[in-house]
Amino acid sequence: MATKENLLKLLEENRGIYFSGEDIGSALSVSRTSVWKAVKALQSEGYDICAATNKGYCLAKNTDIISNQGIQKYLSETNKSQLELTVLQSVTSTNSFFKEKAINGAKEGRVIIAGEQTAGRGRAGKSFFSPKDTGIYMSLLLRPTEEEKNKVSKVTTIAALAMSEAIEKVSNKKAAIKWVNDIFVNHKKVCGILTEISLDLESRNIEYIILGLGVNVYEPQNGFPKEIKDIAGAIFKKSKADSKNRLIAGFLERFFKYYKSENIDSYVEKYRKKCFVIGKEIFVIKGKEKLQAFVRNLDNNCHLQVTYLDGKQEILSSGEISLKLNKI
Repeated sequence: MATKENLLKLLEENRGIYFSGEDIGSALSVSRTSVWKAVKALQSEGYDICAATNKGYCLAKNTDIISNQGIQKYLSETNKSQLELTVLQSVTSTNSFFKEKAINGAKEGRVIIAGEQTAGRGRAGKSFFSPKDTGIYMSLLLRPTEEEKNKVSKVTTIAALAMSEAIEKVSNKKAAIKWVNDIFVNHKKVCGILTEISLDLESRNIEYIILGLGVNVYEPQNGFPKEIKDIAGAIFKKSKADSKNRLIAGFLERFFKYYKSENIDSYVEKYRKKCFVIGKEIFVIKGKEKLQAFVRNLDNNCHLQVTYLDGKQEILSSGEISLKLNKI
C-alpha cells in the first residue's frame, strides 16, 4: 500500500513526465516488481498511467481522479500540515460517515471526500443525487472554541463563498449564490451545502460542526433524474484535467482563509455581490406556506432582509426560499 501511495504522489507531482521502473524503484527504495504491481493497482482504480518501452511510466495530464496526493499538491504548507484528508471511493453519506468519527474525538481539520454517495443527504431531509465519478462529495469537521462562537452562524455562508470562488477559478465561469447555500452556474444548481451542529444538551456548548458539500462537476452519463433535471446542472460538459483535486484544494484554501480570519466579517461583501436573490421577488417557504416577498438586501450577518406583500418586514437567518430564475 505504501508503494502505491508513494508512486501516486511521484506521478501526480510530475504529470506527463515518464520515469523508468528502475528510477522509480530507486526513488521509492523498492524493487521494479513492486513498482509494476503498484502501477497495475493504480490502473485498476482508473488512473490513466501510460507505460512505454524504453520510457517507463507517466500519469496522463488529462486524468481527473480525486486523490489525497492530487489535492495535497495544490494546498499551502499550512493547510498540508493542519488538514487530515481521507479519500474514499464510496460512502452512504460523508456527513453520516463523519458523525461516528466526530463522536469518537476526531480533530478539527479532518476532511472526508468520496467519489460517490449511495444515500446522499440534502437540507430538510431531502436526498442529494451523488452518482459515481461525476462529482465531489465532501465533509469537514470544525470544533469552534469559546472564542470562535461568533463564527458558527457564518460557516455555511463562508463555505458557499469559498466554493463559488473555487469554481470560478477552475472553470472561468461565473458562479452565483442562491441564499443561503446553493451555488448556480449557467442558471443551474451545481452545489449544495449541508451544515450539521452537535450541541451538548446540558451546557448548550457546541461539540462539533460537520460541513458537507456536494458538487456536480460533470453531468451523469444518463442525465439527472427527472425530478431535478430542470434545476440541477454541472460545472463542465466534458472532462477537464485535474478539476476535482483543484476544486477541493481551492475550496479548502479559501474556506479556512475566511474562517480563520481575525476579521471574520471580511467575506460578507463578497458574499453579498454573489447573492443573486437581492432585489428579486421570491417565495419564503414556511411549512406548507409560500409567502411572496421582495428581497431588500443582506445584513452583515448574511441574513436576508425581506418585505412581504402586506408591507411586513422580516429578517431571515435561515430557511428555504424559491424564485423564478430568469437571469443570474
